[in-house]
Amino acid sequence: MSESLLRTAAIPVTDPEAGLRLTEIFYSLQGEAITSGLPTIFVRLTGCPLRCVYCDTEYAFTGGERLSLEAIITTIKSHPCKRICLTGGEPLAQPNAIELMKRLLSDDYEISLETAGALTVENVPPAVSKVMDLKTPSSGEVDKNLWSNLDYLTQHDQIKFVIMNRADYDWAKAMLTKHKLHELVGTVWFSPMFNVADDISEDASKNLPSPEVPVLARELAEWMLVDALPVRFQLQLHKIIWADAKGK
Repeated sequence: MSESLLRTAAIPVTDPEAGLRLTEIFYSLQGEAITSGLPTIFVRLTGCPLRCVYCDTEYAFTGGERLSLEAIITTIKSHPCKRICLTGGEPLAQPNAIELMKRLLSDDYEISLETAGALTVENVPPAVSKVMDLKTPSSGEVDKNLWSNLDYLTQHDQIKFVIMNRADYDWAKAMLTKHKLHELVGTVWFSPMFNVADDISEDASKNLPSPEVPVLARELAEWMLVDALPVRFQLQLHKIIWADAKGK
């Protein structure tokens, strides 16, 4: 499928003055990847060309509010942090995300980009740490992996596999070996699919229940130990602390 067909028509592909369609900006702890546990400003853009079966941010597929890049940067600067995670949705579905990253880098922000790996990362500034998914067969979107993206990854970047079952694990292990992914990037992550109940209260005055660690997590850990893979295991820290509460 061509990249142009993956774009959502409602998302602007014009000049920086068009701004970006934004779902939310919030300040929390990073829940995954190499900066897990560190205070981070999250900028969640609206829209995504993929529909992974395990997606936990479907609310970012549509809606949102169009804001100028200046307005977004002003909101970012209101938080006491210089670390940013640009996420979605799929940030790269909006080309102006590249301009936003450039402007934030010029203001000395440290940026990570969470991308699904279906759109090219060629134009992402090198100073941005790309955290790129490779979609496993059970995601329902394995055919959307843009393998040419591997040419643009460096030791500053990371690759993530979300594992749903043993078949996904075996596939991910095969891709790891075939493409020598652990040599391309600084870290390769294997993460068990980890969704929590949809009906958990978003009222901050109530205690949110902590989700149980799925059996799959223990199984995945054991598989990785047996195979001694050059990858790192991760659970999504924010889900353990806050479940699927928005803005966390």
